[in-house]
Amino acid sequence: LQLGGPNWNVKLGRRDARTASRSAANNGIPPPTSNLNALTSRFGALGLSTKDLVALSGSHTIGQARCTSFRARIYNETNLDASFARTRQGNCPRASGSGDNNLAPLDLQTPTNFDNNYFKNVVNQRGLLHSDQQLFLSGGSTNSFVSTYANNPQTFNSDFVSAMIKMGDISPLTGSKGEIRKNCRRIN
Repeated sequence: LQLGGPNWNVKLGRRDARTASRSAANNGIPPPTSNLNALTSRFGALGLSTKDLVALSGSHTIGQARCTSFRARIYNETNLDASFARTRQGNCPRASGSGDNNLAPLDLQTPTNFDNNYFKNVVNQRGLLHSDQQLFLSGGSTNSFVSTYANNPQTFNSDFVSAMIKMGDISPLTGSKGEIRKNCRRIN
């Protein structure tokens, strides 16, 4: 799968868990309803800076979200482009239970390319998730990062790589916990 975007050398020898937990993963990732304070707090608790938060959020330049993740935003929030809201409402009915699993791209322009369009969308109040738009608020503390990344893809790519490397160093398994994989796709 080729998505473009930056590349970096992944550190070798990291120990991976032998099992996976969907609930643990979901508890570690901030929900799409998070406000900026919750996001900065969650990332800060992991040793990641506000700049890391914004750069890593740029991964939303690829992928999709379920209607249940953005329904409240497109019907109730005012800090979004009206045309964008109407487009999303066409695939995500107001009624809960109706179209809950319908998907929408996190980046409307280039949903399968890793680029800086996510940030351009956020600047133009077209962030799909509440947590996306929280990165660019009136007088917001992260606005300068979002603007920089929207205007300078090279800076975004560089900061994204730095943040990914930093994130990869969070709480590594040590000793007899986990294993160093011979094939990253399966346990040894």
